[in-house]
Amino acid sequence: MTQPPVRFGLIGTGRIGQVHAATIAAMPEATLSWVADPFIEGADGVVARFGGTATASPEELIASGEVDAVLIASPTPTHVDLIEASIKAGLPVLCEKPIDLDIARVDALRPLVASSGVPVALGFNRRFDPAFAEAQARVAAGEVGALEQLVIISRDPAAPPADYVKVSGGIFRDMTIHDFDMARFFIDDIVSVSATGTQSFDAGAREHGDFDTAVTTLTSASGAIVTIINSRHSSAGYDQRIEAFGANGMLQVSNEPSTLVSFSGASVVEAKRPYPEFFLERYADAYALELREFVKLVRGEASTSPTFEDGRAALVLADAAQRSATEGVTVKVQL
Repeated sequence: MTQPPVRFGLIGTGRIGQVHAATIAAMPEATLSWVADPFIEGADGVVARFGGTATASPEELIASGEVDAVLIASPTPTHVDLIEASIKAGLPVLCEKPIDLDIARVDALRPLVASSGVPVALGFNRRFDPAFAEAQARVAAGEVGALEQLVIISRDPAAPPADYVKVSGGIFRDMTIHDFDMARFFIDDIVSVSATGTQSFDAGAREHGDFDTAVTTLTSASGAIVTIINSRHSSAGYDQRIEAFGANGMLQVSNEPSTLVSFSGASVVEAKRPYPEFFLERYADAYALELREFVKLVRGEASTSPTFEDGRAALVLADAAQRSATEGVTVKVQL
């Protein structure tokens, strides 16, 4: 028997909230029931495009009795309170990263998440990118032998506005946190973190004491080493690559091309256009697959959605990297 669509309540209608709204609207197994944003114009705009009921109050959405799950895409400082309210209402939650910028607030929420039995998933969409997921599955199947080295390259096309840098929590909690989760997707026994960051080009990073360029090394109990390379700019577009190396071989995930057409002539050979300029283009499929996996979780089916504990572990690594880069020390971690 066909199950009815999962009724979503979406909180937050910024850039990522609108992506989720469009993704939900395109899924037969889901429907957008309520949309909440204190800036009611944003909620009204999303409802006009995709349906549902608009409100300025997340609390009204949660208490409506007309949603089966809550998707939190609001600013980071709101996440903990909204997760807590959703759990107390018995509503499964998919929350964008990070859970919070303060690990103490995350740990204060942890017992309720663990004891409630209400599913809480984190929005680490890159796990669902088809190419990254294939590479991880092949590593897990032993194709390269025991994993010895994992290299993750993640560079944005351009630095964010200085006002965003000010409230972002810094490059490790804002940007690298996705790469920390990807590292754990491949290797789950990380025990130490060493990071270096510089202020090479971005005035916003210098103004607010952040880094625009960073390299992080994670060491696992098994001896595998993860190298994460980050930059806030890339002239060629959104640079997203992975290399997994072991005794039996190597798996590589290259950048997704913006075209399969190349030009060769007297001055260039196989020249192509730059890579996609925006993470929403690069990870469109991943966002859709992430939502489908969360629907399984809501319905009580087996699901690979990243958990609250995955979100906490990524923040622990981000905090360790920030300390390492600031103090020049290697930080031991226990996840």
